[in-house]
Parts: sequence; C-alpha cells; structure tokens
Amino acid sequence: MTLSRRTFAGLGAAALSAAAFGAAVRPALSQESGGSPDKLLMPGPLGEHVLGEASAPVTIVEYASLTCGHCANFHEHTFPELKKRYIDTGKVRFIFREFPLDQPQGVPLATAGFALANCAPEGTYFDVVGLLFEKLDVWAASPNPANALFDLVKQVGFTQESFRECLTNQEVLDGVTAVRNRAHTEFGVSSTPTFFINGKMVRGAMSIDEMAELIDPLLKS
Repeated sequence: MTLSRRTFAGLGAAALSAAAFGAAVRPALSQESGGSPDKLLMPGPLGEHVLGEASAPVTIVEYASLTCGHCANFHEHTFPELKKRYIDTGKVRFIFREFPLDQPQGVPLATAGFALANCAPEGTYFDVVGLLFEKLDVWAASPNPANALFDLVKQVGFTQESFRECLTNQEVLDGVTAVRNRAHTEFGVSSTPTFFINGKMVRGAMSIDEMAELIDPLLKS
C-alpha cells in the first residue's frame, strides 16, 4: 500500500469512524496466555522500540494503534506513572509495537502515523508517538489529515520533502504492516491496546493501579 499527500487530500471526518469509535467505550480488561515468550521477544523488520533496561525483571510489550482512543488515554494518564515508577527505576523493560487499526477501504491514518514515527530523527520515535496520541483529536478528525499530520511532525524535524518521502516509502509501510500481521497471526492480538506482561496477554487499557497489581508480584518472585 502506497501513501501520498494526495491520498489524504479528499478525506472527510466521516471517514474517520475508527478514531471516533476508539474513544467511545473502554473495553473490559481480560487476561490470556500469550504464547511463547521467546518468540514474542523477537524483533520485527523495523527493529524494536524499547524503553528501560535489558536486565529488567519484567518485560511489557504493548500493541497499540495511533487512532485508538483507549491507547491515547493510556499513554496520557497511565504511561507517565508507569515510566516513573517502573521503567526509569530498572524494574520494567517496555517494548512498543505497531498495530494500526485502519478501515479496509479507508485512508490508513494509523499506518501513516507509525511510518512517520519510524522515519523520524533517531531517538525521537516515542516523541512522535506521544505527540500523535496527545493530538489525536486534532489530526485524526481533521478534514485534511495530511496537513494536520505535517503540522505536528515538523516539530521534530520533518520537512515537506521528508514527510512525502516517508509516506511513500514502501519498505517502512510494509514493515509496519508486517508487525501488525505477525501480532495477529502468531500472538492472537485483535484489539488495542493489548499488553504482554512477561508473556501473559492482557487486553484493554489499564490504570496504574491495575498495572501494579500485575507487575508487583513478578518483582517479588
């Protein structure tokens, strides 16, 4: 799938039902077996996006979509405390992976956002992801999401040329899609956010207290 600014140009807000739906109802929290931990920790074609120490006793893998309101809410309200309490203290290694939820016949907004995060200057992947989550209502609901996206990512160094090149970089776009497809076929991911905490699947956004209930026993074992 090739993206371009022209692909975005005629898009209206009505075509963005995925973003609107994502903010409507918080999914019920559920826990399941997540398959082989070793297989889960194998990186995808675009490399791994990691925060925290490799030696941390707990590893959390999150699959998220940039057009998912629950994911945005998690990263705005829960993630800062998770980072402060567990990641920055060496207790948790956090791996973030792309699971874009785009309409089959619609413009792949989440895929485009993830492509831009992967094309961003070195060390700014999480800055771009955080910015797009924070401004989800701005760019995903815009009548011209291409312009809205560019206005945001130029803050981290994108030019018109690098923006256009990224959104037509088939290797990057295919890499994002491959991460999503592998998550679905090999690990059973079907919704966002989905977490794997030391290999155990947990579906649905969590508060910091809910995460602590799952993390703290692993730190004592």
